[in-house]
Amino acid sequence: MGKLTDVQIRAWLKAGQPLAKSDGDGLTFTLSQAGVAAWVLRYRLAGKQREKTVGRFPDISLKRARELATEDRAKIQQGIDVAREKQIQIRDSNSAWTVKELASDYEAKVLPGLAAATILSRKQKIRDYVLPSIGHLAARDVTGADVVQMLERVADHSPKLVKPVLSAARLIFAHGVAKHVVSGHPCAGISVKAIAGHDVQAGKARVMLSDSELRFVLTKLPEYGRVNELIIRILLSTAQRIQALLLTEWDHIDFIKKTWTIPPGDGRKSDRQFVVPLSEDVLGYFAELKVLAGLSRFVFPIQKLMKGREGDAPMRQQTINGVLNRLCLDLGPKVRPFTPHDLRSTARSHLAVLGVSVVVAERCLNHSLGGLLAVYDVHDYLDERRSALRMWSNKLADLEVVTGTSTL
Repeated sequence: MGKLTDVQIRAWLKAGQPLAKSDGDGLTFTLSQAGVAAWVLRYRLAGKQREKTVGRFPDISLKRARELATEDRAKIQQGIDVAREKQIQIRDSNSAWTVKELASDYEAKVLPGLAAATILSRKQKIRDYVLPSIGHLAARDVTGADVVQMLERVADHSPKLVKPVLSAARLIFAHGVAKHVVSGHPCAGISVKAIAGHDVQAGKARVMLSDSELRFVLTKLPEYGRVNELIIRILLSTAQRIQALLLTEWDHIDFIKKTWTIPPGDGRKSDRQFVVPLSEDVLGYFAELKVLAGLSRFVFPIQKLMKGREGDAPMRQQTINGVLNRLCLDLGPKVRPFTPHDLRSTARSHLAVLGVSVVVAERCLNHSLGGLLAVYDVHDYLDERRSALRMWSNKLADLEVVTGTSTL
């Protein structure tokens, strides 16, 4: 051993050409096409050629590489396969992962291939529910009882979240099984019904807020922050899905044509582009948000953006769900509890009261016309939808004028 010098190695690194240079007795310095420098120990055991990556340079210096090679060579003389030994060490290290580490690997390896909305939703379930409960546990030690305990806490908060949280946990541990980090699946045999009850998955009746309820809601909204208020106002005025709104980027808003373009896919529940006509009131909301969003490409950037923690990312639906929960609690018996999706139902109901035709009202919500209409009627009713949403926006303004607290 001892053929190489530090001077030679620095010269090879500077040149940047792929190479393999022996230091003697099987220890070899390698430089890949990508510029990765590493030490490799080549040896024979039981008549077969083997090799072990000792480590990368400069993390492992020339002197240290020789010391490690000497230690490995002594093991080889005793019949120990040092390459196999390292593989076992790596496997044991992986099998000692915590749930948090396993979830991180799942997010890095699996989530990038999914739709943007799915990624956001799944990360939120993992971050807010899975990790706080079992993230610190060794993944291989998690039992079904641990998962049940986690889900029962979720059910105490919101029974309808049990299903998506259980789904997220199942996917994480399935990833662990595939990587041999865990030997068994702790979510096996667990059902949503056993945790949250029989009726949790039953279809929830949609809430259509009355004129009186809308007055209370619109009057109370300013108390929950201007951005949150504008989100709810836009959802109510346009009758669109919250996920589509939160994923909206400024390139999707045309202030000249007065339109909001919703791209297809990405969890927006539509396989084609949809154009939403904007009333003057809603256009004003977006103009105000343009200032509030700063340099973000998203209309509603995550609030942590300003703290530099997550970079540029859209706000999470959980934030708005929380705002509506507080709003409903504060209003008490004055307003029935409602969700972001109930704002769509409310808009659809009031469009009918305003005399808007079924076809136009359904297209306002980006619903497929279905049947023969879907085949033969290719007209998208943009002008009719603009007129309908203008009437709806005017009615909302009138409801606030009645209360004497208009903020439009």
